[in-house]
Amino acid sequence: MKTDQLEDNQVTLLTDYDIHLFKEGKHFKLYEKLGAHYMADKKGTYFAVWAPSATDVRLIGNFNGWNKESHKMSVRWDNSGIWEIFVPGLGPGEYYKYAIRSHAFPNYVEKFDPFAFHCENPPGNASIVWDLKHKWSDKRWLNKRKRKSFSQPYSVYEVHLGSWRRITEDGNRFLSYREVAQALIPYVKEMGFTHVEFLPVMEHPFYGSWGYQTTSYFAPTSRYGTPQDLMFLINELHKAEIGVIMDWVPSHFPGDEWGLYRYDGTHLFEHEDSKKGYHPDWSSYIFNYGRFEVKSFLISSAIFWMDKYHVDGLRVDAVASMLYLDYSRNDGEWIPNIHGGKENLEAIAFIKEMNEAVYSEFPGSVTIAEESTDWPNVSKPIYNGGLGFGLKWMMGWMHDALEYFKKEPVHRRFHQNTITFSLHYAFSENFMLPLSHDEVVHGKGSILNKMPGDRWQAFANLRALYALMFTHPGSKLLFMGNEFGQTKEWNHDSSLDWHLLEDPSHSGIQLLVKDLNAVYTQEKCMYENQFESSTFQWIDMNDHQNCVISYLRRGKSVSDTILVIANLTPVPRNNYQIGAPFLIYWRELINTDDVKYGGSGYASNNGIKSTAESRNGFDYSLKLKLPPLSVLIFKPRKKRKKKAKTDRSKTIKKSTKSRERT
Repeated sequence: MKTDQLEDNQVTLLTDYDIHLFKEGKHFKLYEKLGAHYMADKKGTYFAVWAPSATDVRLIGNFNGWNKESHKMSVRWDNSGIWEIFVPGLGPGEYYKYAIRSHAFPNYVEKFDPFAFHCENPPGNASIVWDLKHKWSDKRWLNKRKRKSFSQPYSVYEVHLGSWRRITEDGNRFLSYREVAQALIPYVKEMGFTHVEFLPVMEHPFYGSWGYQTTSYFAPTSRYGTPQDLMFLINELHKAEIGVIMDWVPSHFPGDEWGLYRYDGTHLFEHEDSKKGYHPDWSSYIFNYGRFEVKSFLISSAIFWMDKYHVDGLRVDAVASMLYLDYSRNDGEWIPNIHGGKENLEAIAFIKEMNEAVYSEFPGSVTIAEESTDWPNVSKPIYNGGLGFGLKWMMGWMHDALEYFKKEPVHRRFHQNTITFSLHYAFSENFMLPLSHDEVVHGKGSILNKMPGDRWQAFANLRALYALMFTHPGSKLLFMGNEFGQTKEWNHDSSLDWHLLEDPSHSGIQLLVKDLNAVYTQEKCMYENQFESSTFQWIDMNDHQNCVISYLRRGKSVSDTILVIANLTPVPRNNYQIGAPFLIYWRELINTDDVKYGGSGYASNNGIKSTAESRNGFDYSLKLKLPPLSVLIFKPRKKRKKKAKTDRSKTIKKSTKSRERT
């Protein structure tokens, strides 16, 4: 394709105010200004790239045979470091890069566009001119989202698009975004999850990083299709009343020569001091959060996915590595802040500003912190001294719960505090309970394989773990495959083992998760005000000898109450007595030992009435049969409306008169 560029670079999308905001770290929609923008009215494409230390920048691509002498870019006069060019006749679909020369790059180095909307399929790394126009039909969902608060259920199904399901008969290929829509949406809907969370879909060169080594912060991976294909998937999820959360990685980026690293020959995006700019765990580079232009870049990325892709939330990866200057570093390997402390003040300021921008621009959305330390007030408002996230992963619960369930039941009486400890701090943050991809990789095995005992006991333990998870205060997250008891450790190169559902033990786990989702999302006391301590009350947490725990989830009325009792040994217990708050009939909602879930069917407690016998500090009590390795969930039975009594004598007289008339 032959093209001619305009002389004197007469076209620009940038105003003086844009430049001012950019330099101040306050431009949160840079994606509308930098990058490649096809301009239909001018029948050409405008390019702008930030490379302040460059001495020469050339636009190269398939449209000019990758000729570095053809399209010379012009640097702006305002000391912004932005280079521009308009190319008439050049439209969407064209591959391109920037050839950058500087004092550090005496020879041209070919770089991708940090603001590209579409990228070449890896291992290719060219950027692609793309128009993001799409016909959306999810306005009803977006309007409804604006009114949402955290007093709603969040039951999240975590998905890696490349391995959820594959086409084995077609070379084990990925599903496309559109094929995922056809298969995933009815499954998630049937299972009762409220949201899906995608492991990072932003373009990444190394598939084995699962997306966590992001290079393109404004482009979805082309492995599964075009940007519009991903928009179609999200649109269809919204039409099915399913929210979409995306993993987002502002904590570090890889050091590919063509990527962000030393973009213009200097440490442009990363901090120049390796003690602050290099991540030893991941051999990657850390953004310079104190540089205003970098802050504009990152916050623009967060806003972009909600603006252009209608995403409902961002799960921010590796927040702890951002908060602490000494994260994964020994003495002498990190630089204290201006106060002599280990807190990364620049990263903290960035996080707060990012959260503030997201919630201001998109009411009803959510940001979720994967934060593994005891940093306080992560999910509290900024005006109350918090970081401003909406939710925080409850890593402590995950660690303790798995540690407890790994133990042989005979030893559990010595570790009762492990399974109850999380309730000491459950309301200090807006927590989400995660059984995520991190727990089924790197030799950790599957969640099922962490369970002790023979095969039957392993499944019974898993059922009990899930029931405790779904009745514990907080939002929920399950990684794909966990919901049916995947046996193998997750492998990103292959599909989940869907054939396991032919086994009643696995399909039973799946049915239980579906029913637990129904209890969590339909019983108001399970999610309404779920981050307030008044919604939880222990009945008995101290029966160490029998390894039994019991508690209440409380709502605004008697009928809005859930009672939970767990027997965490393989020993059945008959006539086990616990306290109860009301003198009423209790209906069994879930018994994890039910035959339909793969259990033994040892006992059913339908229609149990509490008695006026005090227990555990309550005026009333229940006597129950507890199946082995089980969790029972009850709620008050609704009172039946009494039928109005009829006067039988009047009915007989009416009938007699009727016969006389005939």
